[in-house]
Amino acid sequence: MELNKKLLEIIACPKCKGTPFYNKKENKLVCKKCKLAYKIENNIPIMLVEKAEKTK
Repeated sequence: MELNKKLLEIIACPKCKGTPFYNKKENKLVCKKCKLAYKIENNIPIMLVEKAEKTK
């Protein structure tokens, strides 16, 4: 299931306010600026810094 395109246009990283991109393969929103990945559960992004995963 894909995320709503309108949601992707307005969502921002809660840590740096950057624009995350949707990683369809891993079903996560990834912020390149602060290198965090946010899981998506039941088509709802979990945008909590303390639950985010660090990326490379």
